Amino acid sequence: MSKTLFDKVWDAHVVKRIKNGPDVLFIDRHLVHEVTSPVAFLGLQNRKLDVLFPEKTFATADHNTPTKNQNLPIKDPLSAKQLQTLKLNSKKHKIPFWGLGHKKNGIVHVIGPENGITLPGATIVCGDSHTSTHGAFGAIAFGIGTSEVEMVLTTQCVLQPKPKKMRIIINGKLNNYVTPKDVALYIISQISTSGATGHFVEYSGDVFEAMSMEGRMTVCNLSIEMGARGGMIAPDKKTINYVRDREFAPKGDEFLKLLKYWTSLKTEKDANFDKEYVFEGDKIEPMITYGTNPGMGTSISDGIPYSKDLNVNKKTFLKSLNYMNYSEGDNLIGKKIDYVFLGSCTNGRIEDFRQFANFVKGKKKCPSVTAWLVPGSHNVHNEIVKEGIFDILTNSGFEIREPGCSACLAMNEDKIPSGKYVVSTSNRNFEGRQGPGSRTILASPLVAAAAAVTGKISDPRKFL
Repeated sequence: MSKTLFDKVWDAHVVKRIKNGPDVLFIDRHLVHEVTSPVAFLGLQNRKLDVLFPEKTFATADHNTPTKNQNLPIKDPLSAKQLQTLKLNSKKHKIPFWGLGHKKNGIVHVIGPENGITLPGATIVCGDSHTSTHGAFGAIAFGIGTSEVEMVLTTQCVLQPKPKKMRIIINGKLNNYVTPKDVALYIISQISTSGATGHFVEYSGDVFEAMSMEGRMTVCNLSIEMGARGGMIAPDKKTINYVRDREFAPKGDEFLKLLKYWTSLKTEKDANFDKEYVFEGDKIEPMITYGTNPGMGTSISDGIPYSKDLNVNKKTFLKSLNYMNYSEGDNLIGKKIDYVFLGSCTNGRIEDFRQFANFVKGKKKCPSVTAWLVPGSHNVHNEIVKEGIFDILTNSGFEIREPGCSACLAMNEDKIPSGKYVVSTSNRNFEGRQGPGSRTILASPLVAAAAAVTGKISDPRKFL
């Protein structure tokens, strides 16, 4: 029977199949952070258990961390306690720990790939839904709950029912200034936030083959926002070249041995999927959201649709628009914004900063806009300086903050005030996601850059 990419990786990691139940799945890499791990480690302590394979677990501080003055004692008592707890637990169990100030510190889904922790054909879990990011490498990567974090720490396995399989194919070529973020938001707008529920998605076709690894990470990151368990893209030369020579990646003969396996990870002809979608790349434009879930997105030039033209619950649709203080049929171009956020595990990588900087070069930040530009890791920050991006951004009136999840979620000091509008390169626009009462507009780094210099929602294509 022909196998999909997903089948090949999943089946290779099944330790035991439970009749009429879940599979026991072996986990190659376990990523932990300060928010979802304390209770799991407490469970180990209470049961007097150890971490089975500490070398397969990696810990970083990212969610509840400040993005300014990280060299100073943390003011927030909860954040300080969470970081100290992770440090002590990591030390006790001999787990690599990269806390604030460490050169490898950063957002968990940024540091995994850039350090070679993320590998093709691997199984990767973390107590965070956007673990799907790592699927860009042909890995099965998904988020787990705290009890499952404890399970993986102690057994290196997790109980999981095998998801259904979906394939999303986009052929053709993207138009100029259409980014991977736009591709992902377009897909979600077409199939809804529940369209992939219960499935693992494989992305294939010309558009994904042409994407950089960082672009693929953005797409896979947003798989969870269409309800999917995760997303994957088959490894190719770009994947191998990205992984090669990174610190925790295999070296020498081991690398060559694995290379043969990695290059075999392709969906076979005639393999079956439970559901399939096909889109055309040249139909995608720069996207923007207008409501309170990632599926409420539209081409930036089209404006807000009418509920009668959509397959939606009208009451819920209007409630969302009311929260945003928008109306059906509104043209979004020209709408005032207050904040811009560039960062997160979705768009906090060097390519995202390059896009943003290329747009704002020679321009000035709008005085009425507060802009938070937050690299996904110290490595990204160092590259920003090395490439001259730091100078471009500071000359344009922007401040570069220190690594962390920042304003992606209202868990740290970087909260958007109530009633304020933020054009954000993050992944969720739920009510209060970026601060109580805040109004989030999801967009690409290019659209965010255009908003930052104009003070309003603007089509970047008009300036380039």
